Amino acid sequence: MTIWPPDPNSLRRPVYLSLARQLMAAIEAGEIKGGARLPTHRQLAYQLGLSVQTVSRAYDELIDRGIVLGEVGRGTFVKDMPKENRAPYHQDSHYGSIIECSILKPVGEEVHKRAFAEALAALATDLPNTVVSSFRPSVALRRYREPAWNWLDHCGLARDSGGLILTNGNTASMTIALMTACNQGDLVVAEEMGHHTLKALTGYLGLRLEGLPVDGEGLVPDALEAVCGHSLVKALYLMPTGLNPLASTMGVERREALVAIARTHEIRIIENDAWGPIQPDRPTPFARMAPERTFYFTGFTKSIMPGLRTGFLVVPGTVEGAAANRHLATNWMATPLLAEIATRWIEDGTALRLLDWQREALTDRNALARDILDGIPFRASPSGMHIWLPLPAPWTEDTFVAHARLHGVAVAPGSSFLIGPDPLKHRGVRVCLGAETRPMLRQGLEILARLCRSQPEPALLGL
Repeated sequence: MTIWPPDPNSLRRPVYLSLARQLMAAIEAGEIKGGARLPTHRQLAYQLGLSVQTVSRAYDELIDRGIVLGEVGRGTFVKDMPKENRAPYHQDSHYGSIIECSILKPVGEEVHKRAFAEALAALATDLPNTVVSSFRPSVALRRYREPAWNWLDHCGLARDSGGLILTNGNTASMTIALMTACNQGDLVVAEEMGHHTLKALTGYLGLRLEGLPVDGEGLVPDALEAVCGHSLVKALYLMPTGLNPLASTMGVERREALVAIARTHEIRIIENDAWGPIQPDRPTPFARMAPERTFYFTGFTKSIMPGLRTGFLVVPGTVEGAAANRHLATNWMATPLLAEIATRWIEDGTALRLLDWQREALTDRNALARDILDGIPFRASPSGMHIWLPLPAPWTEDTFVAHARLHGVAVAPGSSFLIGPDPLKHRGVRVCLGAETRPMLRQGLEILARLCRSQPEPALLGL
């Protein structure tokens, strides 16, 4: 059966929200195209046996969410939004009852809220003056550098890996790294399935971006060598330790091969290690293998908790001043209050305790996914925050995401992470494991497993 028009018997209370969700699913599946005019309120109400008020409320919900546009005297139209402008994660939690498996978050429970509350209570009676009044980064952030290096030691970095800049999280670090490593017009190469903001960010910075082929370990060295044969590559952007959409981890030999090519062709390496030390038995970071050319960043938002937006950017010593100036121009400095909390947690062991807690929670959730998806091929890291679920034919990403949403589960389509030229090469969805409670995650995985073992109707595929 097609998603649209829905069977009136499939609508659940509150009916207007159920109707809005099914209309959104039909739009995402491509059954209703961008720019299409929707039935009038009265027409759809008559067709489905609903009140005009119910249909009006459903349309209003979609107008509020920016999905459709109501024009007085003309009707209601679906907005035409290019896929590359859409975030991979579900943004409409207002609907409720959606099991959130689209956004990459660590597991969060009462232990995290309690730790943050205790930190704030301690600050209330012992608040450093620099947190309140310092306006100069060199003064406000001086005492945080040594504890930051202690944390980076857990990530596998050495003290001589380069210069250190404290930031407000991984996004700020990523921006500064690209701005420092490259100039406008330079070519950046990356894995063909990469970070969902990289394409937009390089575009805003005036950089060229090319996605290169990957295998089970990540970027293929021969592909990098090949592009260097005809183009001047300025930077290589990598997510080598489970963080990438395909959940692959690059071995040491592969890393050494890429470092050798980077040295031969004078390529700078940008290493996104946002998960930090969550993954056990981590291979040696690029920043330790090639500190003279690697920009490495990590932070606390993934490994500890989202609200602790503190990041650490390590840059080659030769460009530390340039990176610091770019950070000043775009962010000025890391927020001292959050840096103070992060530092105290590093010093008193709270950060490591929360890290161990997170690792255990994610290991358990990966085991849950293996149990429920038994017999269904997928990729994962031992303590990763997501799995990569290849889609069996004849599923397409859009129809699977829409069907999952219709059944109450939000997942991210692989096209959101596409940097390479072939949208069908890695057809699949990213399923995140951390955002929901364990019982809700179990329910969501069971729904996804049933979808993987079924087939969409030909009409939905446009056959």
